[in-house]
Amino acid sequence: MKFLIDESVEYSLVLALRNLGYDVSSVVEQSPSIEDKDVLDLAYQEDRIIITNDKDFGELIYKFMFPHKGVILFRLRNEDKESKFKRLKILLEKYSSKIVVKFIVITDTAFRFKK
Repeated sequence: MKFLIDESVEYSLVLALRNLGYDVSSVVEQSPSIEDKDVLDLAYQEDRIIITNDKDFGELIYKFMFPHKGVILFRLRNEDKESKFKRLKILLEKYSSKIVVKFIVITDTAFRFKK
């Protein structure tokens, strides 16, 4: 499983996932300030799941039908890096087989999977 971390997400999450052994790329490292549609295209070309705080990816995927390999969207009350990492780690441990080509919303109490 490979990930592309959007620049709306703290860089510390890139490092934390790499420390767990995941193949992680970062918009900040590759192409800072590119548009969301270009982030989707980059992730699709590199077969990566996007991790983001940006709700606009939902519109690009569901309204404009942009292809994707998966999106994980954080919607937490407490948006600090520790909360994000904790919830993401649970998602990856419990549901790794269900992540690819899904739009997943991570909340404080649930993981919502959409096709």
